[in-house]
Amino acid sequence: MSDGPPRIFDRKALTLHSARAQRIGGDKFLVREAAEGLAERLHAIRRTFVNAFALGAGEAVDPILLPLAKRWTHAQLDEDESFIAGAESFDLIVSNLSLHSVNDLPGVLAQVRRALRPDGLFLATLFGGGTLFELRQSLAAGEIDTLGGVSPRVAPFADVRDLGGLLQRAGFALPVADVERSVVRYRDVAALIADLRAMGETNALSERSRTPLSRTTLAATMAHYAMHHSDADGRLRATFDVVYLTGWAPHDSQQRPLKPGSATSRLADVLNRDNGGTAEPKN
Repeated sequence: MSDGPPRIFDRKALTLHSARAQRIGGDKFLVREAAEGLAERLHAIRRTFVNAFALGAGEAVDPILLPLAKRWTHAQLDEDESFIAGAESFDLIVSNLSLHSVNDLPGVLAQVRRALRPDGLFLATLFGGGTLFELRQSLAAGEIDTLGGVSPRVAPFADVRDLGGLLQRAGFALPVADVERSVVRYRDVAALIADLRAMGETNALSERSRTPLSRTTLAATMAHYAMHHSDADGRLRATFDVVYLTGWAPHDSQQRPLKPGSATSRLADVLNRDNGGTAEPKN
């Protein structure tokens, strides 16, 4: 029996893919759009953050986030998926499209929770749900048709409800998880793979096949994609679900749900008053 969570992702491969993405310097439009979404949510809070931490940021904090806090620190997760931060060190921690490729997401969220000061905010984006389901289906169909089996090639992505539950499990107050779906159209599968490579999002699964796709399997994959996931003009659809996570470190000033049995009015009474009716007398 192995200790700790299953090693779904090869962290060395993730590091190599990230470094390659930095060299390529392509149009990381999904990363940019997710950062804009984070900035919009922070603007809506109308609060001045002093010490902020960007978890998963490579060489620098995204420029769109810089004005939203006075001081920033940034780092990626270590090989053992930890980051150096003392307890209650930051009043804001953000992560943009990096947490979907960790092996122990509950453990990372617990670290974030400990690093936040009371009433500190955690805000993150990560790929979830139906992300790249078209590519996953097409690769599976291509391998079944030509090889008679399937190998892991597209990472699993968590459902938005499960991610909200993980926030609660980690001890965050007022947890919120919502999802925004984007459907991007590509001229061919190669263009999609080029975008994934530019974002460092190609296959880094620990159990991935080290053998490249054969021409026969690739052709079968592309044929399935074109048949089942293309528009009338021949362009291929690729779905990306970006999940936004929001959670606060608990503080006495925050709203709390009422304890069961503490209500002073019956729901039926309130509904009758709202409808202009007469409440029935209590027994």
